Amino acid sequence: MPAEPRIAIAHDYLTQRGGAERVVLSMARAFPGAPIYTTLYDPAGTFPEFRELDVRVSPLNRIGRLRRDHRSALLALPFAASRLRVPADVVLASSSGWAHGFPTTGRKIVYCYSPARWLYQTDAYLGDSGRLKRAVLSLAGGALRTWDRRAAATADRYLAISTVVQGRIRDAYARDARIVPAPHSTDAAGALEPVDGIEPGAYLCVSRLLPYKNVDRVIEAFARMPDRRLVVVGRGPEEARLRALAPANVRMVKDLSDAQLRWLYAVSRGVVAASYEDFGLTPIEAAAFGRPSAVLRWGGFLDTVCEGETGVYFDEPQPGLIARAIDELEERDWDERAILATGERFSEARFADELRRVVAEVTAT
Repeated sequence: MPAEPRIAIAHDYLTQRGGAERVVLSMARAFPGAPIYTTLYDPAGTFPEFRELDVRVSPLNRIGRLRRDHRSALLALPFAASRLRVPADVVLASSSGWAHGFPTTGRKIVYCYSPARWLYQTDAYLGDSGRLKRAVLSLAGGALRTWDRRAAATADRYLAISTVVQGRIRDAYARDARIVPAPHSTDAAGALEPVDGIEPGAYLCVSRLLPYKNVDRVIEAFARMPDRRLVVVGRGPEEARLRALAPANVRMVKDLSDAQLRWLYAVSRGVVAASYEDFGLTPIEAAAFGRPSAVLRWGGFLDTVCEGETGVYFDEPQPGLIARAIDELEERDWDERAILATGERFSEARFADELRRVVAEVTAT
C-alpha cells in the first residue's frame, strides 16, 4: 500500500484568539500529528491548545515586539513567508494574506478567509485610523500585490470560506475556489463557567476590535436602549476607544476561557454583529446553544444566517437599524430546535471530512 501523505498545516501568525485560529485547531484535529508552520507565535496571545502541538516558526519570531503586535511586521512578513519552507507532501495553508506564500516541497491547498484585506479592501480594513499604515500601503501596495498574486499562483487548489470570498478570490487571482464553510468548535455540552460581574440575559458581540468590525456602531445602538445589556468579547487596537465609548449597560471583557465563552452564549439573549465578515462564525456558535442573531446583511453572514429562522438582518451598520433589529429579535418567537439544527450543519466533523476529501483529490492527481 502507498504511504500516507505527509500533511503540514500553515497559518499566517498565531498571535491572537480569533475564528481563524480556531479553524487551525480544527485542522490539527483533522490531521493529528501534522506540524503547524507560522511566521509568528505568541503562546500567551493565542489559544492555549497550541502549546500541545508542534508549532514551527520563522526567524522573525525572535523579535518579541512583533510577536506582541504582528501588524507592525507588515513589510517584513513577505520576506519571512517566502523563506519559511514547509517540507511536506501536502500543505494545508490557512491564509488571509501570508501562509499561501510559504514555499513547499509538495502540493499546496489554500484555505482562504479572504485575499489580503489591507491590499484589496484598504479603506474598510483601516477605517478612520491607521494613517501611518495607509501611507506605507500607498507606497508599498503595488509590490505587495505583486508578491501576493505570485504566492496565490503557487497553490494547487483554493478553498473559500464563503460565497463572498469565492468571488474575491476570482477577482484578485482569477482562480476558481470550492466553498468549504468553517466549522464551529463550540461544544455546547462542555463545562460552563460564569463570568464575574455579568448577569444572564445580555446580548453578545464577540469580535476582534478592529475598525471594519463596527463594534462601535453596536455599542452606540445599545446606548439608545438603556434597558438592554450588551457584553463585548474581544481585544484589538480599538479597545481603548471602545471602552471610552461604552455606556453603563455595555460591558467589555477579553481573554476568556472556552468555558466562560460557552456560559455567555448559553445565558445570552442572542448575538449582534455589524462587521464586514468574510464568514459569519458567531451566529453559528450562538446557534449551537439555540440562540438567534441580529447581523449585517453582508458577506459571510448571508451563508450562515437564515432570515426569520435563525436570525434577523439589518441593511447598514447604523445604530438605529441595529436597535430596530434587536427589537425584531425580541418580538419574534424563535424555534430553538430549528436554530440548533442549523448549528449542526457547520460541525467540525463535516469540515474534517471535506478537508480529507480535498487532500485525497489533490494527492490522486
